[in-house]
Amino acid sequence: MSASLTLVVLMAVMYASGVYVMLERSLTRVLIGFLLVGNATNLLIFIMSGRPGSSPIVTGTRLDDSMADPVPQVLMLTAIVINFGITALLLALIYRSWWLARLGDEGDNVGDEHADETADEAEAALRSSTDDDDAVQDSLDELERGTDDSDAPVASESSASTGEDTR
Repeated sequence: MSASLTLVVLMAVMYASGVYVMLERSLTRVLIGFLLVGNATNLLIFIMSGRPGSSPIVTGTRLDDSMADPVPQVLMLTAIVINFGITALLLALIYRSWWLARLGDEGDNVGDEHADETADEAEAALRSSTDDDDAVQDSLDELERGTDDSDAPVASESSASTGEDTR
């Protein structure tokens, strides 16, 4: 297959404009340039893939001469996935830089919400969480023993299956 001159010119224009736009300092322009270069690469693989043919599923017949090569299709799919991954990374970087620019001089410094607490208040909060852990453990121990707060015995599996009442 002879490559269409229109596709070759389009590919060259996409490469040139993509590289030109990527040379700017803005991350958004780098993203746009990368998308142009990625699509131009897909177009290059498409142009160089050769003539169209029958699907390459059946082999060992006289139709082997007219089968299309599946490798360019795989390369094109791989290029699309890589382009998507790099685009997601650049979008995350753009969002992060926008967020940091919006914060201004504060930057990544986040205020300490516990800065005005005294040591006694921190100790009391720690003690109360330890008491909560002990209460939860006591409840779990009671469930394992088969008793609960109402002092009513819990039916065992054997009496529940035979229909006996444990009260």
